[in-house]
Amino acid sequence: MANLMSAFARILQQRNHFSRLLLSILCVFSLLFSCGCGTKDSRTQISVWSWEPSMKRLAEEFELNNPDVHVTVKDTSGYNNLNSAIQDGYGMPDIVQLEYFALPQYAVSGQLLDITDRVKNTRTFYTPGTWSSVQLGGRVYGLPMDSGPMAWFYNDDVFKQAGVDATKIHTWEDYRQAARKLKDIGVYIAADSGDASFYNAMIWLAGGHPFMTSHDGKTVTVRLSKDKGTEEFTKFWQSMIDEGLIDIRTTTWSQRWKNGVGAGKIASVFSGAWMPSLLLENVPGTAGLWKVTNVPTMHGEKRNAEMGGSSLSVLKSSRKPEAAMRFVNFVCHDMRGIRTRVNG
Repeated sequence: MANLMSAFARILQQRNHFSRLLLSILCVFSLLFSCGCGTKDSRTQISVWSWEPSMKRLAEEFELNNPDVHVTVKDTSGYNNLNSAIQDGYGMPDIVQLEYFALPQYAVSGQLLDITDRVKNTRTFYTPGTWSSVQLGGRVYGLPMDSGPMAWFYNDDVFKQAGVDATKIHTWEDYRQAARKLKDIGVYIAADSGDASFYNAMIWLAGGHPFMTSHDGKTVTVRLSKDKGTEEFTKFWQSMIDEGLIDIRTTTWSQRWKNGVGAGKIASVFSGAWMPSLLLENVPGTAGLWKVTNVPTMHGEKRNAEMGGSSLSVLKSSRKPEAAMRFVNFVCHDMRGIRTRVNG
């Protein structure tokens, strides 16, 4: 009997030890769980969709000066993505980068926040052209980020291999002769798979006026086949394509295009003045090889056009418009943010 009681006592002792061990483990888990809950980010969360290479760095600098706000940057581009998010009603950013030609389309459909009263003292900070580009009907729907006066960016190393001095190219015929020499070494002077913004800019450069509006703005007339500038550029560019001097299979900004530019198989690009930072971002291996000069015109006229340029806008659906506007101001109006973008 004594032996039985002794064995029973040992079992109880072991069970009590196990219970204390289990309780200790539970306490540790409870402590860890409570600590995890305590680290929840209480900052105001805003999201930005932008293709600007310096945007993530801008977000970091903004957060240093605005510790109550956290900015998530996604390099989402392409208006199809934005349109899908708007149509689905979820997954939309608070802030979106829009090219000037696209901004009115989203403003007129009621997707953008009217910030007119928030930016009354910023109008004179911008050039008249960029400021007018963020307005519709006298109301402001974004702040200008940049402008797009056209320039010709070219890989000087590749041009030299072909025996071409790009600084001496002033006319379309000069450009054609250079393209032929580049073709002889297996290089395209440019790629164009049908980019409408490029075509529009080049028509502008040629002095074309294919679009007309009525005085009340309700009627738009498109005269692509009857406008002199449009006809002249179209004829020239088609002749370049027919001669096999333009890569028509490669879409600008596609991976194929980046690979072609990086390998020196596509030697130049007509673009807005915003191009350098994007070249550094997308084809860093060619840094130092590129130069820039004026875009050649039909007869060497001193003329230019604009291509691109963009703004930052706050979507009307944003639940944090105040924090979003603080970030837009930092990027587009605060000299600290502007310096960061200029420095790449």
